[in-house]
Amino acid sequence: MQFRDLTEPQLLALAISLEEEDGRIYDDCAAALRTAYPDTANLFLKMSAEESEHRRRLTEAYQKRFGDHIPLLRRHDVKGFSPRGATWRVGPLRPDKARREAARMEMETRRFYEAAAKRTSDEGIRQLLEDLAKTEQQHEAAIASGEADLQRTGAARAEHDTAQRQFVLQIVQPGLVGLMDGSVSTLAPVFAAAFATGSTTETFRVGLAASVGAGISMGFAEALADDGKLSGRGTPWVRGVVCGLMTMAGGIGHTLPYLLPTFQTATILAVGVVIVELAVICWIRHRYMDTPVFSAAVQVGLGGALVFAAGVAIGRS
Repeated sequence: MQFRDLTEPQLLALAISLEEEDGRIYDDCAAALRTAYPDTANLFLKMSAEESEHRRRLTEAYQKRFGDHIPLLRRHDVKGFSPRGATWRVGPLRPDKARREAARMEMETRRFYEAAAKRTSDEGIRQLLEDLAKTEQQHEAAIASGEADLQRTGAARAEHDTAQRQFVLQIVQPGLVGLMDGSVSTLAPVFAAAFATGSTTETFRVGLAASVGAGISMGFAEALADDGKLSGRGTPWVRGVVCGLMTMAGGIGHTLPYLLPTFQTATILAVGVVIVELAVICWIRHRYMDTPVFSAAVQVGLGGALVFAAGVAIGRS
C-alpha cells in the first residue's frame, strides 16, 4: 500500500501502531541498559511513557471521529518506511548506539506526522498531528545530543547530530552495501576466470563486466527500495548512484591488476587489493555501524575467503 492511498482512518490507525511499536522498543532498550547505564535507561522509560500518551491521544481522536474499531495497520503494510530489525535490541547494547537508533526512529515518525497532517481535512486531527510532529522533533534533538533532559538541547549540537545521521543514512549505508557487494561478490568470477584461462586480458574483461553489471544492478535495487520520504534516507537516485558506484569500485579494485601482462604478478597484486578492500569495509563498519573490530573482521574476512576459495576451486576444476 502506498502512503498516498491511505484514508484518514488508516492514517490514524497507522499512527497508533507506530507509537505502540516505538514504546515497546524503548522498553526493550531500558531493560537492556538498566543495570549498567541507569541514567540512559531512565531516559528510555520516559520516552516510552510519552509514546503511551501519544497513543492515548491518537486513540481518543480516532474513536471520537471514526468509532471504536481501530484496524490493525503496521509499518510493513505501507511502502516508504525503513525496516526495523531486532539485531540492535538484542545482546550487549551500547547507550550511544541506542540513542542514535532512537533518534532515527523519532525522525521517521516526525516525517510521518508532517506528511499525515497535510492529508487530513479535520482541523482537530491536523492540529494533533502537527503537535505530535513538533514533539517528535524535540525528542529527536534531545536523544541525538545524549542529554537526559529532553527539553534542554543545544540547537548547534542538534543540527550537528542531525547532519551526521543524514550522512550515515544517505551516503555511508548505501555506499557500504555497494562496497561489500562489489568487493565480495565479484571475487568468484574474477579469480575463476584467472585460474581457468591464465590470461590477464580475459580475466580483466570478466572482472570489468562483473563489476559494471553488479554496479548497475545494485544501483537500481537501492534506488527502488525506498523513496526516502518517511525514512529520511534521502533522494532515491542519490543513494542508487552512491551504491552503484561503490559496487563497481569494489569489483574493479581487484580487477585492475590484470591490466599487467604478467599473470603471476597481477594475481599477487589482486590478492593484496582484496585484503585492502576487506580492511576498509571492516573499518567503515566499525566507524559508522558500531560493529566491534574483531567481529567485523571475522564476518567480512570469512565471507571473502569463502567466495575467493570458491572462485579458485571453480577456475581450477
